[in-house]
Amino acid sequence: MNSLVIVLAAAVCLIAAYALYGRWLARKWGIDPKAKTPAVLHNDGQDYVPTDGWTVFAHQFSSIAGAGPVTGAIQAAAFGWLPVLLWILIGGIFFGAVTDFGALYASVKNDGKSMGLLIEKYIGKTGRKLFLGFCWLFCLIVIAAFADMVADTFNAYVVTDGVRTLSENATVNGAAGSISLFFILFAVIFGVSQHKLKLTGWKEVVFGLVCTVLAFVFGMNFPVILGKEMWVYIAFLYIFLAAVLPMWFVMQPRDYMSTFMFIGMIAGAVLGLVFAHPSMNLPAFTGFQNENLGTLFPILFVTVACGAVSGFHSLVSSGTSSKTVSNEKDMLKVGYGAMVLESLLAVIALCVAGAAAGADRTAAAGTPFQIFSSGVAGFLEMFGIPVYVAQSFMTMCVSALAFTTLDSVARIGRMSFQELFSVDDMEHAEGWRKVLCNKYFATVITLVFGYILTQVGYSNIWPLFGSANQLLSALVLITLCVFLKVTGRELRTLVPPFVIMLVVTFTALVQRFISLVKAFSDGKGVFMVEGLQLIVAVLLMILGVTIVVTSGKELLRKRASKSSAVSA
Repeated sequence: MNSLVIVLAAAVCLIAAYALYGRWLARKWGIDPKAKTPAVLHNDGQDYVPTDGWTVFAHQFSSIAGAGPVTGAIQAAAFGWLPVLLWILIGGIFFGAVTDFGALYASVKNDGKSMGLLIEKYIGKTGRKLFLGFCWLFCLIVIAAFADMVADTFNAYVVTDGVRTLSENATVNGAAGSISLFFILFAVIFGVSQHKLKLTGWKEVVFGLVCTVLAFVFGMNFPVILGKEMWVYIAFLYIFLAAVLPMWFVMQPRDYMSTFMFIGMIAGAVLGLVFAHPSMNLPAFTGFQNENLGTLFPILFVTVACGAVSGFHSLVSSGTSSKTVSNEKDMLKVGYGAMVLESLLAVIALCVAGAAAGADRTAAAGTPFQIFSSGVAGFLEMFGIPVYVAQSFMTMCVSALAFTTLDSVARIGRMSFQELFSVDDMEHAEGWRKVLCNKYFATVITLVFGYILTQVGYSNIWPLFGSANQLLSALVLITLCVFLKVTGRELRTLVPPFVIMLVVTFTALVQRFISLVKAFSDGKGVFMVEGLQLIVAVLLMILGVTIVVTSGKELLRKRASKSSAVSA
């Protein structure tokens, strides 16, 4: 099968879904372009900031398009490219985009409230506390997985038989890390200039491009050669600042500038597929059982994760994007549009992996990031781009995917922790409560626990990330069902995704729990690896079951109340 055909077919399906299904949902739920959004009503220059629709789209896409669509699609290809492709398309159109759009819509219609506060309004305070606890725990997992991933990407050293030496890719990795640091610096310059000078239109685009190019020029000429541990510290320092500083100062401009990179990365991959039109060398289907991953159900669904459906996206939709949307008409492209574009990115990653595989259908060696970045870098070299430039660009791009998720999830984790302990009258709250709700304390405690989980390692924590991520999407979907039921809007489209994701994620968590217990019973378990995973898995299951029961009772109660009212 020609990989170009796969990409074109997927693009047609996703564009048609946006134009038809997405707009149908918008009509059914109701969009009011004349309504004042929370960003306009509560403009505080910090979290609530009225922003151009395409800038919000850039923030949403940059935040959600983390390592998931690349890593998940390539890892899941062990089952064959066909089931991965089908789940990306079906999941992206009917599960993921609906969840993201629904979370953004519900938040904007409820004064920009985060998902935790929406649960309190429609399900109750107990449900809210449980959900916020789940969200905070989930944020720790994401911080740990992605921080470890970023640090590993920039790491310039390898350890062989206890001896630490420079790796073959030390210069490229160091250049990518240096670009990241300059990228943050120029993002601040761009953000301050944009905020003070009110740059819009072509001026904003040109200045953003100039700052992006300068970051690359300085970074490639001054590579920073550091080890993984130091990059972990730098990553945590950055996400601390991103979590406490105003949105316009670093997060929004960085996301805006990152979009140029993502466009370049996707364009390079697409052009490479168009001109090289390589064959899909991976097998279409390898069977229902994989020696390394496990069974196709439920592992395929939790491994693909963000490329099809992700609970984390809803935290971005309701946590940050809903507070910056300046017009309700932008919600469709921000919520539904950003997700279908991410699904397309997952398809492209799948095809790049297929092109990199051997003629004997053997998958390329290396991590999913390495396979994707080297594959696209090879495409860029076809167009005369120097090898060093192509490799530095792609290494930076794939790490930026993780970095943009990191700063968003750190902010969301901080907000979840604050909301977990906040009360309506914080002015007269107890001293300990004020301390816990302080944004600096909440950020530090979140990052400390996130750092502890980095000791587990990215590859070990990814299965838990996938399961928790999909379970979070199920919890968001049931909350949206209650919201739509209460407000008299169309909810039938949300019921099948909710039920399916609930079955998938609990099956995956139970399987993971059994495998971890077995590891300890066989004497192979280590507390800082399997032990931490086991604790997190148990907490996720307990919180998940409790939230589902609480939410389900509330949904049934509201249905019963509505039926009684109709009978009366």
